[in-house]
Amino acid sequence: MTGRGSFRPEISLRVREALHGYGFILIWVLGFALFTALPLAQTFHYSVNQVTVSAASINLNFVEWANYTRALFTDPNFVELLVGYTIETLVSVPIVLIFAMIIAMFLNLKFRLKGVFRVIFFLPIVITSGPVIKELTAQGAASAPGIASLPAVIDFLEQLPRALRTPVEYLLTSFILILWFSGVQILIYLSSLQKVDRSVYEAAAIDGASSWEIFWKIILPSLSTATVVNAVYTIVTLSHFSENKVIRYIYDQTYDVQGGIGYASAMAFIYFGVMVVLLGIVYLFLIQWAKRTA
Repeated sequence: MTGRGSFRPEISLRVREALHGYGFILIWVLGFALFTALPLAQTFHYSVNQVTVSAASINLNFVEWANYTRALFTDPNFVELLVGYTIETLVSVPIVLIFAMIIAMFLNLKFRLKGVFRVIFFLPIVITSGPVIKELTAQGAASAPGIASLPAVIDFLEQLPRALRTPVEYLLTSFILILWFSGVQILIYLSSLQKVDRSVYEAAAIDGASSWEIFWKIILPSLSTATVVNAVYTIVTLSHFSENKVIRYIYDQTYDVQGGIGYASAMAFIYFGVMVVLLGIVYLFLIQWAKRTA
């Protein structure tokens, strides 16, 4: 007689893994649908209207794309901030990735108090949000402004073309703040390094490979996927940072007499579009690099 359990349909390993994966992301999908999708649609609705807030109600006057054209063609401050955001992000991402990779390789070595160093490098992530980072930034703890005022540095910056002067000056004055965003990236790189069997390094060393060759032929290819993930994460983190100049400008325009909720909503969507384009360019570039190094 056949047992009751024999009538159960067999579920393949791939299907079970897929169900587990969907189960893990389900809460995030529901959270997005409940708390983000509706406000996002409402914000877009505001962006194509002139919004007037009164004590009794919110009045909408449909203006089509007037808020978008105003932000792009008649508001030089917003366009300048977008350009600055793009330059600063393109400068910050490679620095964060290189620094995180170096620290991850250091933490992957065997030495005492390794756990303490991991906490030290991850600690800035805990405090880089909210009023703490705002106060630290106001006190100058997140930057080194004195470097850009040195005579030698001033002479060096004046000799650079205008296109290079802004990113180099940003790098000199915000280097500490940039490194503060590397905690999560270090952990991701470290987890990728720990997946590489140490016998691979030993075999390469026996075959006469130098440390430099091991880095280029073994370590860097093994970190290609992690580099793509870290780049995307870094851009998103820098883009929604509370002290981001574009975000602060949009926030200030929300209840400004010359701005308003509709205009601020339009700028928010333009900013989001620039971020998506930036993500796409960096992602495609790194994916092609990852395929070549694989």
